[in-house]
Formats: sequence, C-alpha cells, structure tokens
Amino acid sequence: MSVDNWLDANNRYLSASLRWLRLMLDRFAGAPTFDPNELAQAAEARAIAGQCDPPPALAMLAARFGMSEFERDTLFLCVAVELDPALAVPLSGAAADASHGRPTFALALQLFDAPTWDALSPHRPLRRFRLLDIDRAGAAPLTAAALRADERIVHYAKGLNILDEQVGALVIPVANAERIPLCASQRAAADAVLRQLSAPTPPLPIVQLLGIDAECKLDVARACCAALGQDLYRIGITDLPSHHGEIDAFARLWRRESMLLPQALYVDAEDLDTAAADKVAALRTFAAREPGLVFVGVRELLAPPLPQTMFVDVQKPTAAEQRQAWLDGLRADTSADVAEIAAGELAGQFNLDLREIRATLADGGNTRGASERRTAIWNACRRLTQPRLDRLAERLEPKATWDDLVLSAEATASLHQIAAQVRNRHRVYEDWGYARKMTRGLGIGALFTGESGTGKTMAAEVVANELQLSLYRIDLSAVVSKYIGETEKNLRRLFDAAERGGAILLFDEADALFGKRSEVKDSHDRYANIEINYLLQRMEAFAGLAILATNMKCALDSAFLRRLRFVVNFQFPGPEERKRMWQRALPQETPRDGLDFDRLARFNLSGGNIHSIALNAAFVAAARAAPVSQSLVLGAIRSELRKLDRPVHEGEFRA
Repeated sequence: MSVDNWLDANNRYLSASLRWLRLMLDRFAGAPTFDPNELAQAAEARAIAGQCDPPPALAMLAARFGMSEFERDTLFLCVAVELDPALAVPLSGAAADASHGRPTFALALQLFDAPTWDALSPHRPLRRFRLLDIDRAGAAPLTAAALRADERIVHYAKGLNILDEQVGALVIPVANAERIPLCASQRAAADAVLRQLSAPTPPLPIVQLLGIDAECKLDVARACCAALGQDLYRIGITDLPSHHGEIDAFARLWRRESMLLPQALYVDAEDLDTAAADKVAALRTFAAREPGLVFVGVRELLAPPLPQTMFVDVQKPTAAEQRQAWLDGLRADTSADVAEIAAGELAGQFNLDLREIRATLADGGNTRGASERRTAIWNACRRLTQPRLDRLAERLEPKATWDDLVLSAEATASLHQIAAQVRNRHRVYEDWGYARKMTRGLGIGALFTGESGTGKTMAAEVVANELQLSLYRIDLSAVVSKYIGETEKNLRRLFDAAERGGAILLFDEADALFGKRSEVKDSHDRYANIEINYLLQRMEAFAGLAILATNMKCALDSAFLRRLRFVVNFQFPGPEERKRMWQRALPQETPRDGLDFDRLARFNLSGGNIHSIALNAAFVAAARAAPVSQSLVLGAIRSELRKLDRPVHEGEFRA
C-alpha cells in the first residue's frame, strides 16, 4: 500500500472511531436519541476500517507498546478531544469538575467495556512511556485528574511520525547516507554486535564500544544501524540531563521514540574520566531504564559495568590495512613503484581510518603529476591531524633548513638518522616483520641536550621541515595541573592526538616534566612519582616522534634515557662554527657593509646569542636607513654581553 493510500485508510479509521466514540458517550450520558443498533453498526464499521494492511496508526501504537483494548480506547478518548474539540462539551458533564472538560480515568472506567484498573499503574504503557499527560491538581484523586494525549502521540495517530522535539533538542542525527568503509577488525566487531542483536531477549543490551579512537567506534555503530535499517542519533555525556527526574524522563521518552521510529542512540562518553560525577550517574540511570538500542563509546571498560551490557573492542585499521587502502587509491593514476613508496610513507607516518584515507585521496585528486598529488595528499593528512593538538601545544612553523643549521658532524649525522628512521618506519616494522616482535617502543624518542642557544629548537624545526610534518612545542602551563590526576589526563590526550601522525612533539625544558623520581616522604612526592611513572609508560607506548630538549641532562630520570633511541649533544660552538653562524645570521636581502666574520667569531657566543645580536643590529641599521656595519654589530654584541652579565673587555672592540 502506498503512503497516500495508507493515510486515506488511517483517516477512515479515525472517522469511524470518532463516530463510535460519540455514540458511546451518548449511551453513557443517557441521551434520548441513543440507538443501540446504530452503536453496533458503528463498532462494526470501525472494526472493518481497522483491517487495512499496514494497520492504522493507533492499532500499530497499541501493538508496539503492548496495550490492552481498554488502554487503547482510553488513549483514543484523549486523542479524540484533540482531533475534535467539540467532544469536550459532552465530557464536561460526565467528568469531575476538576477535569475542566477533559477526559479522566473515572470516565474511561465507566465508558468502555472490560475496564482494567492496572491501566493507571506507572508501569503500564500509558504512564510509563508518557503517552498521556496527567494534570493532577492538589489532592485530587488520580481517577479525577484531567488527561491529555501527548502531542507526539496525537501526531502519530494522524499518521505524522517525526521525532519528539523534547528528545530532538538533546540529540544530533548522524549522517548515514553513504556506505561506511570498515577494515576487517571493525567489520568483525560490527558482526559481533549484529549477532547479539539478531535474536535479542528483552531488554536489548547496552553496547559498549571500547577503544581510543572515537570516529572508528562511531563508524561501527553506523554500520550496525545501516544493517538494521535504523537511524542513528548522537549525544555527548555532558549533554545528558543531570537531575534524576530529568534523566528518567529522557530515558522514557527515548524508549518511546525508539519504539515508534527505527532509531538507535550513540552516547559519546570519550571524556568520561573528566565528566562530572552527576553525568556519570546520569549515564547509569539512563542505561538502567531499558532505553532500547544504545551504543556507548568509551575508552575503557566502565567499572562497575552498565547493566545488560555487551563489550566490543574497536581498533583503528592496522598499518597493513592502511597501506593497502592508500595503495588502492593511488594505483589509479600513479605508477606501481611510486604508489608503493608513497603508500608505505603515508601508512608509516599517519594513523588514519579508511574514511579519512578516502577523504584525503579525494582532496588530492585534482592535482596533476605523481609528485604534486603525493604532496597534496600529504598536506591534507597534516591538516586532518593538526586541530587535535592546538589546545595543548603551540604549533611552530618550521622554517629552518639544513643550510641554516651549524652543528658538529656527529650531531648532524644523528639528526639525519632520526629523519631516516621516521621515513622508513613502515618498511622496517611492517615489511621486515619487526612489528610482530615488538609491542612497545615503536615510536622514536630523541633527547637534545646542550647549553641554551646551541640550536636545539632549530634542529627540531629542521627535522620537521625535512619530514614535512608539523612541529608542536608542548605548553607546560596547559598540561601540568595542580589537581591530582589532571596532568596524566592532559598528557594522555596529548599523546593520543599526536599518534594520529603528522606531528612531532617537542618538550622544551624537558627537565621540568621528566625530572627524577624522589623518595616518598609525603603525598606530594607520591603523586609526583606517579606522574613520572605514567610518562615513562606513555613514552614507551608512543608511536610517533617525541623530542626532549634540555640544558640539564643530569636532572632527567635515568629511566627515560633507556627509552630514548637518540641522544644528540649540542656542544657550544667553536670559532669555525661561530664564523659560519655569523655568515648565515643575516638574510641575503639585508644590506651589509664591511663585516669581518673572522673577528666576530672571536667572541664566545652561542648560536642563539648570535641570532639576537644580528637582529638587533638590523633594527638599528633600519632606524638609521643605513646598512648593517661592523660597528653596529659590535655595539649589539656589547649590549648582549651586558644582558648576559658577562664582562665587556673594551680592547676586544677596538679596531
């Protein structure tokens, strides 16, 4: 039956039911014009109108909620008043004065055949699912309270089946128009859920999706709903009502909506550990109300677990699955050899799901040439991973190159080795089998140690520039918290975001965060040691590149050194290194006049000091509209030495 034909049949059923109800009211009121034969004919016409397929909305409603015939007729009595306000006139004489012309339970108990008292129970459908609103004034008896059909139910009876606005204000629809790409492990997780739901015994279980990636868990929920023909809605745990009465009402209304519409709910509880206690309690209350098909996305198993719960682990695609997805997308317009190399580099650096891989491939699909397309896709992956870190770290724009860096041959070789290991991770770990032998330590940790101004931050920029990755300097003020446990939570979010790839973490002044553990003398020492222990574990589990920079290597906990793959010593520059630094300190566009780099290199300064001196001299020259001269640079050196509280020997400044 078409929709239009069903709506016509539903309207005929409502018309026949209204005629039957008017005659029932006439009989109850003792109207002189009442004809029993006419009532029998109306009841028969109503029964015939209700035999359409699919059945009328009111019949479907009664069947879905398990209502008795008396409950169905009581509900229709209230719906009829909304459909035909003229019915309120004969009701006013029959109902109690407190009802103000509205239907009551007392009227229904006397009006319909086979009345049942349990229809008034809070556990029966009329009250449990808020099909009726009860206006009970003061100490008025329940049977005399005015009844009103819920607006959502009135619309449903007329054939309009849309989400209740009370629920719609809290939930967000999840788009499910396109086919969700899932890897093998994610498809297995979705199949496990579908098997559990294929022959459910009421109530339906709460499906807890466990894992660190929120989008992958949501994709599994979307795939399950697509297979079941259900729409998926999403709500954050912080958006759940907190008050016990409000969350109870929301749970009942959502259960009602899930029985009227094919839909499921996804509760985003990724930030469960930071959510207020009342929100966690609200989630447990909601789950205990048998709300229908509900997915709960959490990082770890809740303790104690939610009632009627099934658990499914959802992981991101493996490196091999990601590489194959990249390869399938690149083969279309790229040679096999280039596609193999690019797929390995992308899978080794970025940890994306299949949907994100498809999006980035489409983003770089309009470029011409293999090299241009690879660059466009690489930059798209970087953009995809950047916003997750901006709240916890400062993004540095890498501008320094190898030509700007003046270091010893040993330090330079170590930096090249770091870049090479990052670039070839997929080949060594996946193709050569190391990932099957190692569960931890797949990331790369490097310690840059040396005096202030010796080029540690610049070296991090050079590595980031070489690898075409974003560089994030950790903001200790945003990470470290005085509240117990908050620092660990911030660090976890930081590392989890960075593991998606596209970012290098730079812990500047690392000794402030990675200091030595101390003997426990009070609770402060105990919790400080807990932070260090967590960092030790998280650094070892981190799969990306983390750089620790410090000028106090001795202050670091010795356990960190074992977990670091590289230790690069930035030594104070000698005369030859200082000369090269002076030669590169001024950009080519800066006008200069008579600079003696050999003489400038005699001053015992670090690279950072040289950069500051050159910049200050350039500003003085710009103010005088003159080129940067030897005398201006010497004057800037004199100021820099005084700033550092170092002696100024005027003999060194004479010509």
